[in-house]
Amino acid sequence: MIDVTVVGSGPNGLVAAVIAARAGLSVRVLEGASTIGGGVRTAELTLPGFRHDVCSAVHPAALASPVFRRLGLLDRIDWIVPEVSYAHPLDGGRAGIAWRDLDRTVDALGGDGPAWRRLIAPLLARRRGVVSFTGSQLLRVPRDPIAAFRFGLRSLEQGTPAWNLRFRGDVAPALFTGVVAHAAGGMPTLASAGAGLLLAMHAHGAGWGFPRGGSQAIADALAAELRARGGEIVTDAPVARLDEVTGDSRAVLLDTAPELLLTADLPAGYARALRRYRYGSGVAKVDFALDGPVPWTNPEVALAPTVHLGGSRVEIAAAENAVRRGDRPGSGGGAPRHPYVLVTQPSVADPSRAPAGKQVLWAYTHVPAGSTFDATELVAAEVERFAPGFRDLVLASAASSATEIAGRNPNYVGGDIYAGELTMAQLVKRPVVSTAPWRTPLEGVYLCSSATPPGPAVHGMNGWWAAKLALRERFGIRS
Repeated sequence: MIDVTVVGSGPNGLVAAVIAARAGLSVRVLEGASTIGGGVRTAELTLPGFRHDVCSAVHPAALASPVFRRLGLLDRIDWIVPEVSYAHPLDGGRAGIAWRDLDRTVDALGGDGPAWRRLIAPLLARRRGVVSFTGSQLLRVPRDPIAAFRFGLRSLEQGTPAWNLRFRGDVAPALFTGVVAHAAGGMPTLASAGAGLLLAMHAHGAGWGFPRGGSQAIADALAAELRARGGEIVTDAPVARLDEVTGDSRAVLLDTAPELLLTADLPAGYARALRRYRYGSGVAKVDFALDGPVPWTNPEVALAPTVHLGGSRVEIAAAENAVRRGDRPGSGGGAPRHPYVLVTQPSVADPSRAPAGKQVLWAYTHVPAGSTFDATELVAAEVERFAPGFRDLVLASAASSATEIAGRNPNYVGGDIYAGELTMAQLVKRPVVSTAPWRTPLEGVYLCSSATPPGPAVHGMNGWWAAKLALRERFGIRS
């Protein structure tokens, strides 16, 4: 009988495993793939020597994560924290630049600079309170009510048609809309606005860091500690049914989509709630091996490891709302011509990712769930829009449709890399309405994936909360 079995070796599963191992328990991690990491894997997807992040690439929440700090990941990983957190090019060679230095960003935004400061600075002043409020189940009294109030007030503004009242120009609203679009939801909506506010705050706080060499470093660091404490990781070990793991473990933690729970005999009400849980749009991803730096029309964009493409606020909102309606970007029939494209170019700060003089570029666009669309040409055209000559630099590319992404990782249902649609309802009901949604009705079984609070992002908090609950309830251990 093993004490704890964790299914899935994504960052939440590995954090849960390490927490249990630190408590002196025997721990086994089962991973269906041949390599560990889930959403933080790095691989040579195009050509030898070009290291691409398979899913998550830049981690705004990681450097602010309380559990990453507690586990020492901020010291044991070589983090790159760029001077520019993200950039947003516009037509005509203009661009919004989110410098990590808030004052510099405000100065660059000109007439809209003071409005940007009033949006972000009050959150920065109480950023630990904001992280605490957004880092767990929302059904609780916040530790810092002032931080929660400031965050909620700005979410109400930016999540409603009032979002057009703050700024006068077009650069600042585009710059903010680029981070809002990370949530892959409708615009304007409260959930998307809240996600954008949190990302924008991190951009001017701890920064948008990423590990040197690729996201795999996060999984490797957690796995190294787990093994040092006697834990075991078994790869190529897919779990198709819950009863495969519940018979020989005192506690089971699932870093998976809720679908695995539906293979067990659940109370009718809980099963019904899981079946009502909704997944969001998928992503179509393209990785490029490049012969050199991207020739951005605006040279400051070349300083940003993260770049948001899609044009103005109006263009991006139209593109994201079309995807939510079920339209594929660029498909005609009323769908917007230009999609929202999230780009990372880590080589601008990390030359270890490609051979000397070469670069890697990672990009995805949102598509309807289950789409088989190959986004290579669409993404290349959108990059070319702001960087003429980009196509001439492409040495090789590797495309993954939403269906292919789901096939490689069954937790990404329909290609939804967030393990559940980001709406206000599903931030409260994730996947059920409860003050402890990590607990399931099955004795000793807990859910610790992004389908639980506080939702997606590489911060490990889902694993932390689930592990703490399991340790207390199953083993009488308080940590």
